[in-house]
Amino acid sequence: MSLSDEEQQRLADVVRLQPTKNKELQERWGLESGSEVHRYLEGHLKEYYYRDDNSLIRATDEAAALVGVEPGVEGEEDDEESGVPSVIRVPELEARVFRVVAGPDDRSESVVSVLNKLREEFDVDPEAKEVRRALQSLRRKGVVEVVYRTVPTFRLAVERDEVDVEIA
Repeated sequence: MSLSDEEQQRLADVVRLQPTKNKELQERWGLESGSEVHRYLEGHLKEYYYRDDNSLIRATDEAAALVGVEPGVEGEEDDEESGVPSVIRVPELEARVFRVVAGPDDRSESVVSVLNKLREEFDVDPEAKEVRRALQSLRRKGVVEVVYRTVPTFRLAVERDEVDVEIA
């Protein structure tokens, strides 16, 4: 199957951002809904992606080879308990969140706390829902964990220097 330039670029996004959700691709591609993302994937990239056991979107090995892009999570340890990636490729907001969220030995913090740190550190003002999505995406990549208190709170699951964060 021959892919157009747009299809190749979007497939590269799937490879870079995996594991990902419709919502992340919707925002990246400027589409109206998650359903539109699903239709695009099924209509254009069906041979090159799949959904894992958690319904997250992943690219096939063939897709990564075809577009020449490294997957979004690299170097997961062979030890399945650890599963710590050595490299993650994420959008800029996620990279910033990774830099400011509480460390693994610190008290976990709320989305609002992380948002305030982003405002102070980077002089940006994302919406709380964008910060929540970034934290959840980092959680799916295995570098942030959720601690449930009155509200869900977050902290790194790994030491910051164990993971190279590259902006996709």
